[in-house]
Amino acid sequence: MRTYIFKVEIEEDPFEDGRMAYHAYCPALKGASTWGYTKAEALKNIREVIEMTIESMIEHGEPIPEEPEVQISSEPRVAITV
Repeated sequence: MRTYIFKVEIEEDPFEDGRMAYHAYCPALKGASTWGYTKAEALKNIREVIEMTIESMIEHGEPIPEEPEVQISSEPRVAITV
């Protein structure tokens, strides 16, 4: 079992009518992006997207990126953002 910690970016992305929203993406995983009405919602959503992307990569035998913005550990870890 390995634990992967991915860097994510969250940017303000307001709607045309002025309501605020946030765009979240993972630079290490092509196509891994989502959004939310709050930063917390965007972070929760990108976590789910990353999890699904990694599960799919493992299922299809694709290599998981080991770029500078990815931390890998063979020991269980917990990552939190406060």
